[in-house]
Amino acid sequence: MLKSKTFVKKTRSGGVIKVVREHYLRDDIWCGSEACSECKQDSTVLQTDASIESSLCSYPHYLLPDSNVVLHQIDVLEHPVIQNVIILQTVVQEVRHRSAPVYKRLKDILHEKEKHFYTFTNEHRRETFVEREPGESANDRNDRAIRVAAKWYSQHLNTAETQAEGLKVVLLTNDQGNKQKAEEGGLLVFKCEEYIKSLIANPELVDLLALSNDDKNEITSSKVLYPEHLPLSRVQAGIKSGSYLQGTFRASRDNYLEATVFVQGEGDTSTEVILQGLQHLNRAVHQDVVAVQLLPREQWVAPSSVVMQDEGAGKDDGVEEDEEEKVPKVSIAESSRKPTGKVVGIIKRNWRPFCGMLNVSQIKESTRHLFTPADRRIPRIRVETRQSSTLAGQRIMVAIDGWPKDSRYPNGHFVRSLGGAGEKDTEEEVLLLEHDVPHQAFSQAVLSFLPQMPWVITPEDMKQREDLRSLTVCSVDPPGCTDIDDALHCRELENGNLEVGVHIADVSHFIRPGNALDKEAANRGTTVYLCGKRIDMVPELLSSNLCSLRSNVERLAFSCIWEMNNKAEILKTRFTKSVINSKASLTYAEAQMRIDDTSLNDDVTKSLRGLNKLAKIFKRKRIEKGALTLSSLEVRFHIDSETHDPIELQTKELLETNSMVEEFMLLANISVAQKIYDEFSECALLRKHPAPPLSNYDILFKAAKSKNVEIHTDSAKALADSLDVARVDGFPYFNTLLRILATRCMMQAVYFCSGMDSDFHHYGLASPIYTHFTSPIRRYADIIVHRLLAVAIGADSTYPDLMDKHKQSVLCNNLNYRHKMSQYAQRASVAFHTQLFFKNRGILNEEGYVLFVRKNAIIVLIPKFGLEGTVFFDSKDKAAPCVVFDEEIPGVSVPASDAEPQAKKLKVDR
Repeated sequence: MLKSKTFVKKTRSGGVIKVVREHYLRDDIWCGSEACSECKQDSTVLQTDASIESSLCSYPHYLLPDSNVVLHQIDVLEHPVIQNVIILQTVVQEVRHRSAPVYKRLKDILHEKEKHFYTFTNEHRRETFVEREPGESANDRNDRAIRVAAKWYSQHLNTAETQAEGLKVVLLTNDQGNKQKAEEGGLLVFKCEEYIKSLIANPELVDLLALSNDDKNEITSSKVLYPEHLPLSRVQAGIKSGSYLQGTFRASRDNYLEATVFVQGEGDTSTEVILQGLQHLNRAVHQDVVAVQLLPREQWVAPSSVVMQDEGAGKDDGVEEDEEEKVPKVSIAESSRKPTGKVVGIIKRNWRPFCGMLNVSQIKESTRHLFTPADRRIPRIRVETRQSSTLAGQRIMVAIDGWPKDSRYPNGHFVRSLGGAGEKDTEEEVLLLEHDVPHQAFSQAVLSFLPQMPWVITPEDMKQREDLRSLTVCSVDPPGCTDIDDALHCRELENGNLEVGVHIADVSHFIRPGNALDKEAANRGTTVYLCGKRIDMVPELLSSNLCSLRSNVERLAFSCIWEMNNKAEILKTRFTKSVINSKASLTYAEAQMRIDDTSLNDDVTKSLRGLNKLAKIFKRKRIEKGALTLSSLEVRFHIDSETHDPIELQTKELLETNSMVEEFMLLANISVAQKIYDEFSECALLRKHPAPPLSNYDILFKAAKSKNVEIHTDSAKALADSLDVARVDGFPYFNTLLRILATRCMMQAVYFCSGMDSDFHHYGLASPIYTHFTSPIRRYADIIVHRLLAVAIGADSTYPDLMDKHKQSVLCNNLNYRHKMSQYAQRASVAFHTQLFFKNRGILNEEGYVLFVRKNAIIVLIPKFGLEGTVFFDSKDKAAPCVVFDEEIPGVSVPASDAEPQAKKLKVDR
């Protein structure tokens, strides 16, 4: 049966076109129940014995949730107890339209066979399709479609052909109007909450319920604490007129009463608006997209110099809501003031389930508690749970349901427990979840695209590649590295010049565009390296075996080969797909030892010496052009092979060979970047590093000023030169400290599509163009660059997405996000293992340096352990001496008579 709808549509050019939409209806869309013999279906999903212990439904039944139940109670639906559920096409479409994260979770449930969730295509079954009536809203039409489908199912399953006596369909809705109409139509219908509370054998499900509006009203106070959010229509009109600004809300880690909103301007320009005080933050949560209104200029403030953590008790703890909490005022110079505003509306919530711990209420038998997230930028969350005694001391996940204007904290619900706090596996799971690192096992669909073992290089492969197996190629990597991306060679040519090659694993040979393996790698974006663990971007068969350029095995590579003279001047560059056989897999230390040992003169050692000599020239040239040599403390742990706990911690030592490998990777990346841009000026995937705005250097200027040192930031070269001469007598570590601070002033380097941007410059490397080509095992960007280069040299064919600059740009956004989250996850892993290392070591006496000064604290760096921490001044101790804070320097001073006691006080607090 065919339904058609005709309407006219106005085009951009002002013309009118007629549109005809055809909608086919069928009689052969089956119900999916194994209890039905009427439907001629090959396979079924819904079970005959659909029993669950319920005080409301003592009979076998299928659940049919409406759209809002799926959107708001997805945590409940994911629970293993909830089975035999009918998900209508109407619901799937509405969820897809309203929430991408919930839609993905719903699709995952639908793919779990043991859950018995069945998608019924009600929009194309003749008896269940409903047309929208004149004057009927889309929402009301969808509610009616859900009721019609529920009625059809009830009647269909109660025919004589049904094999299960008393099998019923239960409609779940939280919409009172929808429930009333369903009851009038003779349907079996319950509110989601009342049904879940009826599951007497599974009381833990009640904790998973997202709060309804009635529940939210019940636990808030009568006092209005926050201004009302403006409706979206007024917000959009205000943004259009310029009254309001739209930006991303970023809460401060150091002060819970302060945040900034980054407002994107034209091109790469952005404005930073400061928000201070609870009312001005107005219930925004980190990463929400908000509308802000600027305050009058006389009310502008400077970023706070106070470190503040939310330690106040909520109303649940028997304490009345505090008066408006504000940032302590300090006198500030006019030049320090920044644009300041307040949140007037929420444009998009970016809430996710948060990891953290439950603060159990002091009130006996209370079910309302406060949850403290692991991320300090997230406010504490009120939750209701009857499992507080079980959950105390555990890491748990909680989701926010809403934040009423009369509640100090947002309301939420318990999602699941992750394990005991402090346990290594639990804390690892927390940091992966908190940094959104995909870490589930690779699916069978992904693994099905791996090559069959045993795998060999075929004669066909050899015909299409250059045979470089005779070259003295070797790899140089950190100890324990199994995913070897790159290898190098250097040899003298007959004409006296040198041939240098960088050979990169040909991952794109194994990962073909658009298949499940490719999509998974694109989503993951990068391999994540934790302490003692690696979360691979591609399955291990590729990362540690077939793509890894291990010694004495033949491997497929993508080679970048230069001819250059002894002055490191490049005469020719060529790119080729190749086959190599690495002669040695060395660590940085082993390679350094070969170079330094004068008794060694084998081919591998000669190649290394040639590479090292050229690398020094390349590095000198880069620095002369203005490339920055900055500093960041990296530590390495020695892990116990049995307990997997850290037994030794040391800062990483950089050798000449580290620099040698880095120089040739940079050279290959720059050479490839130029080649793919020359061939594909609109769709080359490149990497840029924007120059920091002057305001970013404030911390560097203040540190230099404190020691009467001048820093120039007119260009990367000016900064590099001034850092080179920044020395203080008697303070040898000062230059390293400045370089650490300079690193923190830098902008994030990002991937971008050449057709969507005009500024290609890489500030840190002082290079006009750059990309990533050298690590395709662990970075998806490099796989795309390999594909572009392969097309450029005629070694592979193209495909539509590769040449689509808009799709490339969307891909770059994901890669930038994954790369950033990966870095944060790695730092969190180092921080946790550092805690494990110090757990049973008592008090240690080590040299530390003050990095930053705040009004009530100092931030201290301990270089030996790469540790950075906040030391608070104890303002509550009346016996403690007075600490004088100078905002301009900034700095703190202690009266001479008090200096010794204060030093002791700091030591105790630490």
